[in-house]
Amino acid sequence: MAKVISIVNQKGGVGKTTTSINLAAALGNENKKTLLIDLDSQGNASNGLGLNTSDFKNDIYDVITGACSIKDAIIKTKFKNLSVIPATLNLAGVEVEFIKKMFEDQTFQQNNQLNMRLQDIKDSYDYILIDCQPSLGLSTMNALVASDSVIIPVQCEYYALEGINQLLNSIILVQSQMNPDLRIEGVLLTMLDGRTNIGLQVMEEVRKYFKNKVFNTIIPRLVRLVEAPSHGKPVNVYDPTSRATLAYANLAKEVISRDGN
Repeated sequence: MAKVISIVNQKGGVGKTTTSINLAAALGNENKKTLLIDLDSQGNASNGLGLNTSDFKNDIYDVITGACSIKDAIIKTKFKNLSVIPATLNLAGVEVEFIKKMFEDQTFQQNNQLNMRLQDIKDSYDYILIDCQPSLGLSTMNALVASDSVIIPVQCEYYALEGINQLLNSIILVQSQMNPDLRIEGVLLTMLDGRTNIGLQVMEEVRKYFKNKVFNTIIPRLVRLVEAPSHGKPVNVYDPTSRATLAYANLAKEVISRDGN
């Protein structure tokens, strides 16, 4: 049965999609069958794995609105043990679609649609990662309800913890009302420039705030991580010897070890 992990932070530009792509690829390299769900209407995780809209007929919008089976939206990539459900701009219209359905059917559970669809495929994967959009809107709530845990990327820059309390409140809300087993898998420090004092100060602040929830692995700010998506590849394929590849390989090992596998 797959473990479902959302990569979430409503603050943009903190490395959610970069982490989603590269952690998924690193888990695949560890012989873990992995599915990455792109739940951001910008579709950056899909594009970062070399997909474009001409490559697929169905996307995550079709899945959660019931227009297609979840199995019909899965694309097996050319990367080891890695499949993806892509996203397009269609996803931006899901809230309007769900409001219509709620008027038509008072039993409709708008925050539970992704969770219901995942039940059909959980036994086919070791890990399902969800790349959430930078907001706490309807699609992110669907991700939290469907997840076993969350990874929170935190950028090693000024205002790093801005908005974190709001995110934690949303997690508590989901735990209390919809998914009592949801937990924080870990907090991931990203975009560290070790030459700056602010980066080291943020590291200290985040560790003081989250304590043992912070991953030992730190993702440095590296050019290779920026370049890889433009080539449609995870960094472990784009540059197998880079520091970024090593960092995400270490993160994958940490995630696996926390499961006792």
